[in-house]
Amino acid sequence: MMRSTMRSPRSRALLALVLLVALGTPAHAANPAGAAPVTSGQAVYDRWCAPCHAPGPGHPGTQSLQVKYAGKIPSVLLERTDLSAAAVAAFVRHGVLSMPPFRKTEITDAELSALAAYVAGHFKNTP
Repeated sequence: MMRSTMRSPRSRALLALVLLVALGTPAHAANPAGAAPVTSGQAVYDRWCAPCHAPGPGHPGTQSLQVKYAGKIPSVLLERTDLSAAAVAAFVRHGVLSMPPFRKTEITDAELSALAAYVAGHFKNTP
């Protein structure tokens, strides 16, 4: 009679290791296997920034800036006129106040450049 390979201690240990690695991998990785890299600045903004910085209630970044600036500066990120692409990139990569830093595994350098250009482009177009 042949023993099943799944019943051996070595096979069970290997299966447990594979499951631990799979469960420990973030589901929100920047570019999951087989996915095309995000290079559009608007796509990066929509994915990573809009949940916190879009207009309206329920956006903690917008609410935080509203409290901080008390209406003297727009609280909606895309309505601001006072930030450069370099400042946007620095805030995204290093974080600021309650905003966490975004690692290169979340937003690549190419995506960060596209994002900074997209947001800075809005600054220049705002009256």
